[in-house]
Amino acid sequence: MSDLPELFEATRDFPDPAAADRYGRLVGLDAVKEILHKEALVRLNLKLLKEWSRKHHGQEIAAVGYFQDRPPLFVFAGDVGTGKTQLAETFGDRLAVDTALPIALRKLTLNARGSGKVGEMTTLISSAFVQVEREARTMIKSEKRTGGIVLLIDEADALAQSRELEQMHHEDRAGVNALIRGVDHIAQEQLPVLVVACTNRLEALDPALLRRAAHTFTFTRPKKEQRKTVLQDALAGLALSSKQIEQLAVATGETDGRKYGATYSDLTQRLVPLAVLDAFPSHPLEFARLMELAQELIPTAPFGSSAG
Repeated sequence: MSDLPELFEATRDFPDPAAADRYGRLVGLDAVKEILHKEALVRLNLKLLKEWSRKHHGQEIAAVGYFQDRPPLFVFAGDVGTGKTQLAETFGDRLAVDTALPIALRKLTLNARGSGKVGEMTTLISSAFVQVEREARTMIKSEKRTGGIVLLIDEADALAQSRELEQMHHEDRAGVNALIRGVDHIAQEQLPVLVVACTNRLEALDPALLRRAAHTFTFTRPKKEQRKTVLQDALAGLALSSKQIEQLAVATGETDGRKYGATYSDLTQRLVPLAVLDAFPSHPLEFARLMELAQELIPTAPFGSSAG
């Protein structure tokens, strides 16, 4: 990636123990994790599906053929703090472990938007895809894949806003075209690349891009049982009772005056660290104070909302 360093954030290669830990701490997303993992496995090795078909049906059933040209695009949509980016940044570790292949994460930055000069955004996005494709081709030996790439486009609505918007600038429209062409070319070449587009505003993404998504995953705020799981894991070692964890989960949920509860990141990046620092360095972290902080916590408002 050395010739276009400004287009990608610091890269990560899997397996990676830190990523495995982050992936494991994503609770309440088991169904998403499983479907995504199967999609990724098949993308890297279609023979797995053919073998499954022959084993269980005695032949290659017609349905398997539809995976041959399946788009490599997956959309992660949902509110802020619901785990979209964290999953996108870490699922490659499980894929690397299960396939025993090196998987690389390449995260596109918003620098790809350019400075607004005519043709710049298109050139930058096209160059980014060319670079990823070039790297992916080194991971193909005959028909065998020797590795794979996760191309992450975070805040995808900034790069792929709907071209149907009347106020959309010509340069932005051209950039969306370049992004769609990049996804299409990866599919046509059957390269070992998974493109993941994360967005807080699914309705803002270009319809043509959404139609190309092999799967659109919707991420929601944790329900009470999920908040209990998060808090139980985060507060392990404090010997809190199940009833106390339940009380904390309720306190961080919806209220009469607020229709939404805490996000995953509200719990793990705000409440728990705040509680630790509140106790440090003079006294232990105790349930009574935890409850006070949980009740005082103001959850992150839904994206685009000013609701209290």
